[in-house]
This record gives sequence, structure tokens and C-alpha cells, in this order.
Amino acid sequence: MTFPALLFGFLLAALYGAAFHFWRAESLKKLPLLLLFSEVGFWAGHFLAASLAWKFAQVGPLNAGLGTLGSALFLFVGHWLSQVEVNPRKS
Repeated sequence: MTFPALLFGFLLAALYGAAFHFWRAESLKKLPLLLLFSEVGFWAGHFLAASLAWKFAQVGPLNAGLGTLGSALFLFVGHWLSQVEVNPRKS
């Protein structure tokens, strides 16, 4: 993996996370969490595609297609799981 491909992957995943935050999130507190979900999902999708030798929307050495799908999956599931609110019991 070349440095430009690595940098492009991180920027692409950050763009996905920021766009999802703009679309769905309520506060700025969730932005770092959504960026983390996006990065982890993107690289999980990329490495899954690399290990299975799948080539879907590949940009140089970067498997951007499966990375995008992984990022979207992690963002939707992570956002859904982060909606849980804990209410402490009142004694």
C-alpha cells in the first residue's frame, strides 16, 4: 500500500463520517465517534476485500468499493447502537 493510497483512504473515510454526521447526528459530541466508526469500517472492508482477492471499485491498491460498504455498515450500526440511553434508577 502506497502512502498516497493510505492518505486517500483515510480522507475518503473521514468524508463519509462527516457526511453521515451532517445527515443524521444531533450534536457535535457524536462527530468523533462517527469518524471512528467510518474509519474502522472502511479499513475493515478494504482488508476483507484484499484478503478475499475481491476487486470492486478499486482505486490503485485501495479497495474503495468494499471500503465504502464497510464504512456505511459500521456507520449505520454504530449510530443505531449509540442511540441507547441509560437512565439511572432513582431510589
